[in-house]
Amino acid sequence: MSELKGHLETLRIDRTARPGGRSRLPLVVAVGVLAAAAGAAYWRFGRGPVAVEIETTRPAVESATTALPGTPILAASGYVVPRRKAVVSAKIQGRLAALRVEEGSRVAEGEIIARLESADYEAQVRSARAGVQRAAADLGENQRQLRLSEQLEREKVTSRDAREAAESRVRIAEAALAQAQAQQAVAEAQFRNTIIRAPFAGVVLRKMAEVGESVAPIPPGVNLSTSSGAIVAIADLETLEVEADVSESNVARIGAEQPAEVSVEAFPDKRYKAVLRQIIPTADRTRATVMVKVTILDRDPGLKPEMNARVSFLEKAAPAAVTAPPTAPALPAITVAADAIVDRDGKTVVFEVLEGRARVRGVTPGGSRDGRTVVREGLAGSETLVLRPPATLKDGDPVRTRG
Repeated sequence: MSELKGHLETLRIDRTARPGGRSRLPLVVAVGVLAAAAGAAYWRFGRGPVAVEIETTRPAVESATTALPGTPILAASGYVVPRRKAVVSAKIQGRLAALRVEEGSRVAEGEIIARLESADYEAQVRSARAGVQRAAADLGENQRQLRLSEQLEREKVTSRDAREAAESRVRIAEAALAQAQAQQAVAEAQFRNTIIRAPFAGVVLRKMAEVGESVAPIPPGVNLSTSSGAIVAIADLETLEVEADVSESNVARIGAEQPAEVSVEAFPDKRYKAVLRQIIPTADRTRATVMVKVTILDRDPGLKPEMNARVSFLEKAAPAAVTAPPTAPALPAITVAADAIVDRDGKTVVFEVLEGRARVRGVTPGGSRDGRTVVREGLAGSETLVLRPPATLKDGDPVRTRG
């Protein structure tokens, strides 16, 4: 019993301990901080990467064949531009005295567009004409003196030398008259340069100067927005076409006279018939594209230069000798939303959603129409795909459907 009491005495709390004894509070605080850090680390790293919020779409299987004439095989985007356009300026520097057109004005070839102040050029023309008259009068007088010298030589009154001197004076006067006439032509040409005419029939796209402003000649090939010194920009709207960029990897799929359809953002429900006119024989190394020019066949007044345009190149009709028989079965076509197809590391891919993760699948796209693209290879038609994949999405990233 005495030993048991001794053990109990050792477990009794000494309430008379002095306040200056060591406290356990710092140890408790340290333990709490470590626990909080451990919890944060688990929340940050233990739970794994955060799932990316996405929208999904599914392919559609359509009964169509990409070999039928008129089926889209390739799409490209670009701008509506006039084939013939010009920035009109004066040949000489001067101050604009009259401007007869506004934006939207139709002009005929050779029609007067503007005039420069020309009082000094008119004075030069008058001076040049007076010089011609003076030279002509001198020539007439020298010719009279020559006839007189010839008559006096025949009568043995003057010598042969006097007659030859008279002939020389006539030739000098003829040269002076020719020089005066050339000066007159120069003065008249300078005066005509004060009149600015339309180089071809078209529509005024932009007015770049006002009456009273100084204008000057500008070099060829200037930009419409930076052509300082120009007067107007004119375009022939009867020659509208589309300039589009086609990827180097797809340019071999189109050729001369390739049929196409053109749509513009201003009229999304309308399609314009078109045909490939030219493939520019050089590529853009920075973008790996080749420019093509597509002529619009059934243009209307609603089309305007510099509109955004989308071109769908169509399959050509096969020659009669190799046309498939009418009973040939149609091949099913798999189409997906165009926004589900992206480029990653130079490859065309889609992201399939499998067990909560995004998996990259390579595809071979075909033509596009109405926001959907034909997939020739890579899909079976039953996949769930990521719509508009973020640029940061990678193979294997966890994903969850938005909403």
